[in-house]
This record gives sequence, C-alpha cells and structure tokens, in this order.
Amino acid sequence: MNDTHNPQFVTSDTRNPGVIELRSRVRDAWDGLSKAERAVSGLLAGSTAERILFATAAELGSETGTSNATVIRTLQKLGYAGLAEVKRQVAAPFTEEVAPEERVRQRLDRAGEDVGRIVGSVWNEASDQLELARHALEVEEVTAAASLLARAGRIYCYGVGASSIAAAHLVLRLGRAGRAATHLDADGFRLADGLLPLRAGDVAVIFAPGRVNPEVETIIGRCREVGAQCVLVTDELHERLAPKVAVSLHAPHTPTGLTAEVLASILVGDVLAQVVSAMSPELAVETSHALTVLRSRLGY
Repeated sequence: MNDTHNPQFVTSDTRNPGVIELRSRVRDAWDGLSKAERAVSGLLAGSTAERILFATAAELGSETGTSNATVIRTLQKLGYAGLAEVKRQVAAPFTEEVAPEERVRQRLDRAGEDVGRIVGSVWNEASDQLELARHALEVEEVTAAASLLARAGRIYCYGVGASSIAAAHLVLRLGRAGRAATHLDADGFRLADGLLPLRAGDVAVIFAPGRVNPEVETIIGRCREVGAQCVLVTDELHERLAPKVAVSLHAPHTPTGLTAEVLASILVGDVLAQVVSAMSPELAVETSHALTVLRSRLGY
C-alpha cells in the first residue's frame, strides 16, 4: 500500500479499538482491492466512530460512487460479516465515552426530519443486525440449548430493563409449547424469592446483552449450587461468562439505538421455542388445542 493511495486517517478516533482494527485491515488488504473497493475502504478508514455507527450501506455506496453490493463485498474482503459487525466493534468504546443524551442528539441529527430517511435507517439497521445474528448463531449451540430446555423440570427466564421483554416473550412461547416456564421479573431484594424454587434439572435462561450485574452472577451461582443449568443469551459477555454456563448464544444488540435493543434476543428466543416444540410435536399440538379451547370459552 503506497503513500499515494494511503487513506488519511486524521480523525479523533485513534483510541477506538474497532476503528484501529478497521484501519489495520484496510492497510493489509489494500493491494488486493479493486478501485471501487479502495474507494469504500478509504472512506471507512477515514471516518469517525460516530460516522461509522450511523452510516448505511446505501449511503456509503452513494458517497463512493459504488453500490450497496460493493460496500458489503468490500467489508467481506476485509474479513467482516457485514456493516453490522463493524458497527458492533466500534460501538462499545464509543458508547462508554459518549453520554447517553449526546448519543440521542447525534442519532436525531443524523436522521434529520426526512421521514423516508428515518424509515430506511431503522429498517437497514434491523436487517444488518439480524443478518449478523443469523450468522453468529451456531446450530450446535441452539441444539444444545434447546435440548436442555426440552428436558428441564421448569425453565426460568431472566432479563433486566429491555431484556425483560425478551425473557417474558420466551416464557410465553415456551408455555404455548407445553413447557413449565417462569418469568423472573424482579431484581435486587425480591429476586431472592424468585430463585428459591430452583431445583436440580431446572434451566435458567439469562438475557444479558452487555452488562454483568449482581443478579446475573447470583442466578448463575444459584444454579451451580442446586444442580440447575444456565443458558446465556448475550452480545458482549460470551468470553467472560461462557465458562460459567452450559450454553452461550450470541444475540447482537443495536449499536445506535435506532432499533430495539432486544430485537435479536427476541428472535433467538423464537428459535429456541420453535426447536423445543419440534422436539416434542405432540405436546406442542395438545397444548395449542387446549389454548384454543380456553380462548373460545373466553369469547375469543
């Protein structure tokens, strides 16, 4: 990569590991890139963390005179699954260093008042996020997790904040598949009461995207004490917590706030519930029939 083609990396993001990694990959791959791919790589390498987080493939293609497909192909040549993976690597230090209200302001400034652009930005991020989740979710891990749930005496699903929505959704889906499932929706002092019934043979599903709180550590510890199993659904905590749980499933969350934080987590729950149902189809059908009868009695 000679100096005449060297993208200028003069930005304020020299300490962001994700940006540093991106620039390093561009340098290493430069000689093997086409003219169009160099245009995309140069733009990305010279961008700030903020610019990368809120960019869409369409915008990058337009700015470089290329296309969405070229942007994605370029990122894959650089070793990324897609734009969502780049954003995920850039997001952690960016969100730690920038105050929440400032991130909201930046998000609104980027979106502007153009309704069409807002709609496109939300759908594009959701699509990228789910594509990343799809590639990250290993069939072997899903099979292992679903097998634990299928054999469980009772399933406990926990999540705090937005993750509580994913936990409640999984409880609903498992219940409709004929499984005994409980939503752990308390934290702090009251969570202790919810953990008392945990027994050997039970399974706890913990939705914890990126933060380890005392509740998560306590649930894992309680499961170990009584002989129960843990399934973790996370984005950033795999390396830290995977050795402490039976199965760890990857569910990337939004790096920008444009889409629901738990979008991928909810779909991972749907995958688990569907696989559990497939493991005992007769039970799922019987439960569905019972649910229909009860609804009809209630006038639905």
